[in-house]
Amino acid sequence: MAKATKKQALGRGLSALLKDPENDINSAEDNNADKVVGNIVELDIESIEVNPFQPRTNFNEDSLKELASSIRELGVIQPITVRKLAFNKFQLVSGERRFRASKLIGLETVPAYIRIANDQESLEMALVENIQRQDLDPIEIALSYQRLIDEIQLTQEQMSERVGKKRSTIANYLRLLKLDPIIQTGMRDGFISMGHGRAMVNIESAVDQLEVYEKIITHKLSVRATEQLIKNLNTDTTDKPETKAFEIPKHIKKGVKDFSEYFGHKIDVKVTKSGSGKITIPFHSEEDFNRIKKLVQRDK
Repeated sequence: MAKATKKQALGRGLSALLKDPENDINSAEDNNADKVVGNIVELDIESIEVNPFQPRTNFNEDSLKELASSIRELGVIQPITVRKLAFNKFQLVSGERRFRASKLIGLETVPAYIRIANDQESLEMALVENIQRQDLDPIEIALSYQRLIDEIQLTQEQMSERVGKKRSTIANYLRLLKLDPIIQTGMRDGFISMGHGRAMVNIESAVDQLEVYEKIITHKLSVRATEQLIKNLNTDTTDKPETKAFEIPKHIKKGVKDFSEYFGHKIDVKVTKSGSGKITIPFHSEEDFNRIKKLVQRDK
């Protein structure tokens, strides 16, 4: 306990040094820079602004309140990281949840590590630090990777070295950005998993993507069932008959529509010129098969 008190007192002393205009620190070579940069300093919360480069955009209110309650009882255990902008003015690099929670309970100061960094270095630090967190959703991670490519000009190989992830893992995240925005939102909100998203990336048509997405939500399909559904979809679009089909009679079209509404799936029908044909009822999982089976047996 005595050690912690001494550390906090040191932080307050360094904080006073930062408020002295004659000893303002603007670079790592300035006097007293070694006393402040890299050390824990108690900073006024009002002197800190949120990082515009922060890749994280979603902050769960309930978890934020839980963190605020913990900080109220135990204090900020892990200091935030900031970069110095000007005299007594700082910008967050990492630790925005801790910063927000501290403001939520009305703290006037917060422990912080001070860095001297330009905008590009700050962006890279923020992105890499956030990618390594465990609580980001897949789309937030994908957007962070994309920003490293667009704004820092890092290749996937360089990112692999910086964040300690395999290049194939990075590529899989980036591919999620090809999904329709509605599907991306569904992943961010937890309606589908990254596994569902990776499966749907293989669908080129946005319309087909959304159709599959609706089926996943409606029937609560697993990733494996989703992969099978997409495999069937791709088979249906590639294995079309080479000869041009004749016009299906109106009475059959109407019957197919009735079948589709009854079974809850798009029913496929093939009719020959002689009037014979075949009706195909698709299913997407064991549960879906059993549901259709009950419908078929209902009138027995």
